[in-house]
Amino acid sequence: MTVPAIDVDELARLRAAGATVVDVRQHDELLEVRVPDVRHVPLAEVPDRVEELPDDETVYVICRSGARSEKAAAYLRSRGIDAVNVTGGTQAWVEAGHPTDSGPAQA
Repeated sequence: MTVPAIDVDELARLRAAGATVVDVRQHDELLEVRVPDVRHVPLAEVPDRVEELPDDETVYVICRSGARSEKAAAYLRSRGIDAVNVTGGTQAWVEAGHPTDSGPAQA
């Protein structure tokens, strides 16, 4: 299955417009650095938590470098969700100088 993909600069524009971003990394990775306001669904939990994700809008999936998010996006697409992979992942986001969060997420 071909998974559509965007780069982090496009994600920054879409995120500013309110796009849903799902981070599929492990919890400890998310604490270290993340795109602000992401939804966290670790890759291993995606099949069990797919119902938590919107099915009426595009979901942008990110991980560290783009490999895990591509797998997650492919799975979500197979379940009818318009999922798009973010190439380069969080590493590219940080390298591009986009804003980040770290530590525990705010409630």
